[in-house]
Amino acid sequence: MATIHIPVLLKEVLDLLNPQPNQNFIDCTLGGGGHALEILKKTSANGKLLAFDADPEPIKNFFIKATAAGIDHNRFQLINSNFYNIEYYYEQYFSLPVDGVLFDLGLSSDQLRDETRGFSFNALGPLDMRFDKKNSQTTAADILNTYSLEQLINIFKNLGEEPHARRVAQAIIKARRRERIITVSQLVEIIRDITGSRRRLHPATLVFQALRLAVNQELDNLKKALPEAVKILKAGGRLVVISFHSLEDRIVKNYFRDLQRNNLIKILTKKPLVPGCDELKINPASRSAKLRAVEKL
Repeated sequence: MATIHIPVLLKEVLDLLNPQPNQNFIDCTLGGGGHALEILKKTSANGKLLAFDADPEPIKNFFIKATAAGIDHNRFQLINSNFYNIEYYYEQYFSLPVDGVLFDLGLSSDQLRDETRGFSFNALGPLDMRFDKKNSQTTAADILNTYSLEQLINIFKNLGEEPHARRVAQAIIKARRRERIITVSQLVEIIRDITGSRRRLHPATLVFQALRLAVNQELDNLKKALPEAVKILKAGGRLVVISFHSLEDRIVKNYFRDLQRNNLIKILTKKPLVPGCDELKINPASRSAKLRAVEKL
């Protein structure tokens, strides 16, 4: 599949990770591969990269991009798995001093435009939302059609911060009694009838966010992976995290503060870095990105 992904906050990531020739890095969220390619270029000729993605498509695409960029395939190891297994795969396949770790927690543009995935409320396809179709069984449609009213309210309220969580959940319960909810358009119509369209965000934004987080257990995986990432970093190594909504950013901010209180890291970003005007013009999807970085002591 041709890729149109634009890496978010690329300059800031490179400035903070500061990759140098022959250093080694881990990209926990390969996605469109933009960050990974630039890191490999700056760590030539012998620097290594370990990269993760639960979605197999970015893995396939990266080999093509690396070849086009003239990068030796022996310099990177790609893992088709969620990053919550970072320490296990590091020990199995990398075991090198790690100078930096990157998490870019957003969806890639390629995933959003693929209508078979169900990530975008502007698409017409099925309500899937799984990053890893091979190992994950529960889809967004499964949640909508089988979870209880209270379970749906909990997801929409706690993972999406949707102010109309109860009303949306009640409407879904009512709609699924008539027919199974299986497509993006069905869900968008249910939400629009409840919330209307007088919002700065698309009315389905928060519900879609909540479902995606629930399907892929993203917040739990992040909580598990952050300590492992810090553990495998060498002293002086840096950890950079780009988040796209308040729940992720809160987890990262609080974890970094706890580490700093225990004199384990130094926070490099007193306030999160956000895209500037020039980047927003080129890539409007980056508007909610927040970058936080630390250095291991």
